[in-house]
Amino acid sequence: MKALIQLALIATIVVVLLRMTTARGARTQAIRRLGLFAFAAFAVYSIIFPSVWVRLARAVGVGRGTDLVLYVLAIAFLGYMMSTHLRFREMDVRFTRLSRRIALDEAAARHPEVASRSQGQPAATVMRPEDMTDVPDPEADPSDDPR
Repeated sequence: MKALIQLALIATIVVVLLRMTTARGARTQAIRRLGLFAFAAFAVYSIIFPSVWVRLARAVGVGRGTDLVLYVLAIAFLGYMMSTHLRFREMDVRFTRLSRRIALDEAAARHPEVASRSQGQPAATVMRPEDMTDVPDPEADPSDDPR
């Protein structure tokens, strides 16, 4: 009977990992919310009737109710870690895209002729070195600086 609970716990962990790594969108978020609601409801029930864990533990082949609580919390924590990791990874991708877009927009605002060339349109004027006042000259002697 002990091997049965071990297989069930390992299978649950694998399912949680697969579900968290492949699923996206509103459906996954709804399932997560339903799972959280069910977890909270069962937590309240187990506070009112603490012997439920002992009966469940014996039914699945675990020695004590506290051990079963530990196993359930380990699986819940694993699910939480995976969902948090995926959310942070998606936010990182979004921030990278946003920062790239801002950098391109700022570059286009400073030098519109460069932006028009990058979009496949011929530039109206050619940028001269004296037009680039915000770019320091690497060959200039610092002692010649009039400031």
